Amino acid sequence: MLNTSCVERPVQPISEADLGELCLDSTLQQLSLYDFQVEATDWGMRISQMLEANPLLPGVIVTHQGEFAGMISRRRFLEFISRPFGRELFLKRPVRALYRFAQTETLIFPSNTLIVDAARKSLLRSKELLYEPIVVQVSPQTYSLLDVHEVLVAQSNIHELATKLLRQQTQSQLIQTEKLASLGQMVAGVAHEIRNPVTCISGNIGFLSNYSKDIMELLSAYEEIVGDSEKIDQLKKHIEFDFLQEDWVEILKSMKVSSQRLTELVTSLHTFSHMDEAHLKQANIHECIDSTLLIMKNRLKYGFKVVKNYGDLPLVKCYSGQLSQVFMNIISNAIDALEEVKAEQGFMPAITIETEVIDSCDGDCVNSELIQNYVRGDGVPPRKLRQNAKQLSSASQNGDFCPEAAETNQNNAWIAIRIADNGPGIPPEIQRRIFETFFTTKPAGKGTGLGLAITHQIVTEKHKGKLNLHSTPGTGTEFEILLPLT
Repeated sequence: MLNTSCVERPVQPISEADLGELCLDSTLQQLSLYDFQVEATDWGMRISQMLEANPLLPGVIVTHQGEFAGMISRRRFLEFISRPFGRELFLKRPVRALYRFAQTETLIFPSNTLIVDAARKSLLRSKELLYEPIVVQVSPQTYSLLDVHEVLVAQSNIHELATKLLRQQTQSQLIQTEKLASLGQMVAGVAHEIRNPVTCISGNIGFLSNYSKDIMELLSAYEEIVGDSEKIDQLKKHIEFDFLQEDWVEILKSMKVSSQRLTELVTSLHTFSHMDEAHLKQANIHECIDSTLLIMKNRLKYGFKVVKNYGDLPLVKCYSGQLSQVFMNIISNAIDALEEVKAEQGFMPAITIETEVIDSCDGDCVNSELIQNYVRGDGVPPRKLRQNAKQLSSASQNGDFCPEAAETNQNNAWIAIRIADNGPGIPPEIQRRIFETFFTTKPAGKGTGLGLAITHQIVTEKHKGKLNLHSTPGTGTEFEILLPLT
């Protein structure tokens, strides 16, 4: 007897609300799956009853002794039933008779397949199979059907969402770029206005020092000519003349040091403010790094150790202002990471900056043992230890190599700038997304998720270089910036 217990079953298509909940990482299991099954020994009439009772059903799963055998789509079923004598041949015979004629190449996906991937692969099928439903493997022994039309509708919604997100990201980046350009112009203007009075002060300190010496010599001469005078002695005691002579020299020295410090700061601000440079210019990478460190001195002076191992670098054609922003973003992230473990007893937060010229831009990972030596302060820089490393750590490289740069620079050297910290490191799941726009692990309001994304763009797109990340959780993190010497 024909089993009709599952012939009539409500079919719920995916609603617009469900489509609105889709995201870029949505999978097939979020769509409407149909698990209508027939045994190969059942009569063909059962398929007819299922399709008639459920107009949205795209087809049925065919099983043999409970095992998946294939599927028959609604389109193929109606095609064979509508042929001459089709009803007599297939409806009153076992399903396997129909399946021998109606079976086609079946597209099977795991349930965790991305919708966009499934849609792309389904569209690569031949024209005859283009509208055939997709089989979704929910578990090792469970299969369901998915209407290809629903997949394409979902893919269209995801594409619309991706376009919207891309537009938002582009607008946010434009706003951020405009802010940085405006800030750069403002800082350049302020630095220029400060430079004039600072130059006046620093230029006149030398004259003031000479004048004070002349006055002191004049007073000594008067004292020798006039001789001892009770009134003068009282006045010298009242103004503490002996202390004044000593302190006057110290005041002039401190004024000279302060003016030099202010001059360096103004120069650093002027260098950092070149954010809107239109052309590549020769620049000293070490000056860019030092200017950035000087600007960030307020954050670094509270218990942070900065070690600079500079190599002999030639002048590099670059956008110096943009590279200064790269250095600031990386160092700022290193400080944030070190502040999380700074309070641990016996821990000395340290940031090491190394530069050198290398013959190849092939990145390499940092051995975990090497980083541990660096953390313990053995005094051997990671650059030299890296040359003897035989085992690679689980750290990942998230730098995108630029083919154009490799093609034009295959016989030339590269500039390597490495900024490392001995902080907690970055987990592998975060490393894979570290350069994504708007991705941040910082609390709301503290991080925008644009710093490293813009850093990656400046290095790889603006300078045709490469940005590598080497990190092992619990030991430290190193960013390696590679710039071609063209």
